[in-house]
Amino acid sequence: MQLDERKMKILQAIIRNYLETGEPVGSRTISKYTDLNLSSATIRNEMADLEELGYILQPHTSAGRIPSDKGYRLYVDKMMEDKEREIYEMKEMLLEKEDKMDHLLKQVAKVLAVSTNYATMITAPQIHRNKLKFIQLSKVDAGQLLAVIVVEGNVIKNTMLAVEEELDEETLLKLNILLNTHLNGLSIEEINLGMIAALKQQAGIHSAIVSDVIDAVAEAIKADEDLEIYTSGTNNILKYPELADKQKASELINTFEEKQMLTELVQDSFSEENGTGIQVYIGDETPIQSMKDCSVVTATYELEEGMKGTIGIIGPKRMDYDKVVGTLKNLMHQLDDLYKKK
Repeated sequence: MQLDERKMKILQAIIRNYLETGEPVGSRTISKYTDLNLSSATIRNEMADLEELGYILQPHTSAGRIPSDKGYRLYVDKMMEDKEREIYEMKEMLLEKEDKMDHLLKQVAKVLAVSTNYATMITAPQIHRNKLKFIQLSKVDAGQLLAVIVVEGNVIKNTMLAVEEELDEETLLKLNILLNTHLNGLSIEEINLGMIAALKQQAGIHSAIVSDVIDAVAEAIKADEDLEIYTSGTNNILKYPELADKQKASELINTFEEKQMLTELVQDSFSEENGTGIQVYIGDETPIQSMKDCSVVTATYELEEGMKGTIGIIGPKRMDYDKVVGTLKNLMHQLDDLYKKK
């Protein structure tokens, strides 16, 4: 029998309350817990139906109810179904957004190079300061689990976990509930040793799985994707005699083509970010050896909370600093507006 919406909401409220307190849940608690605006008497009738259907149990006479295995199963299946749909929708949305972002950033780099007559670079936005949104453990085979980890910014990481013994569906169900109940909404800094110890204790003989999942969460939150860097106007460097020396020009052009060293500039720009989003490196101040005869101006742009990227303009030390800084400040705002329209 499929539960109607009211029964499902009451069952979900009972399970969430029981997960939080560990105590049997009464009708009065549910009347305050849900947005159904039902009387305690109506809720008692619905709870009686849920008990008759086997979704909840009454451990003692006159006590509240607790979820049965059948109730947990329905709760988790519904939760997984909703999350799988959410993950699919997020993936579709992100793919579409990434295609548009890729085109937009290439155009920005090109326009900047033309308007300034310098070399330019821009990075795709990266996610910073992530929090965990959801964990889903599912069985691949007897010796492997797939951990799907969704973090703030709707970044999805898949991690394979090795297990020494095959886990049945009920054990996986309880591990999913345990992990999501305690970890959702937390940053890696908030997942402390005391919390990990408590989770491992509740997981019992499966404590090693909890350790592996937390390691995977830490990796998902902290790991940066391969940094995508778009460049343009490299040949503009050759217009300036002080940078047109064959060896200097060759090293600079190689830096732009290889892009690996540009990552150092991006990382330094983030670490030195001074609140204005603008950094100016003159000569030896730049972290890249091949740019010691240049000036580099970078700006940090932010598209959504935690999604940041770097724009950089590279030219001679006699560059027009006022124009470059003004252009970057203006671009930071325009990029935000363009992104929201895309």
